[in-house]
Amino acid sequence: MLEPGNNDQLPPIPGKRYFTIGEVSDLCGVKPHVLRYWEQEFPQLKPVKRRGNRRYYQRQDVLIIRQIRGLLYEQGFTIGGARQRLTGEEAREDVNQSQQIVKQIRVELEEILKILRR
Repeated sequence: MLEPGNNDQLPPIPGKRYFTIGEVSDLCGVKPHVLRYWEQEFPQLKPVKRRGNRRYYQRQDVLIIRQIRGLLYEQGFTIGGARQRLTGEEAREDVNQSQQIVKQIRVELEEILKILRR
C-alpha cells in the first residue's frame, strides 16, 4: 500500500489516536489548505469533524495522505490518476480479503463434514 521510499524525509507518526490538521500538515509535508482540497478529491480521506467543524485525522488518514502525496509529488500522477490508483488498490484489497474469507469458510465446512461422516 505505502511504498517506504516515498516517505524517507517525513517524520515518524506518533502513537496518538487523533491528529489536528496542523499536526498532519507537519507529518506529511503538505499545507492545510491542500489537505482540505484533497478531502474533496479523494473519498478515502474522511477526517472526523467535531465541534466548530474542526478536523481530527486518525493514523489511517495520515497514511493515506502520505500515499497521496507520494503519488502526486514523487510519482507524477494527476489527481484523477492518483484517485484511480487508490480505488484500484482498495478493490484488490477487498478481493483478497474476500478470497481469504472464502478459504476460511471452506476449511471450516470441510471440518464439519468430517465430523458428520463419523
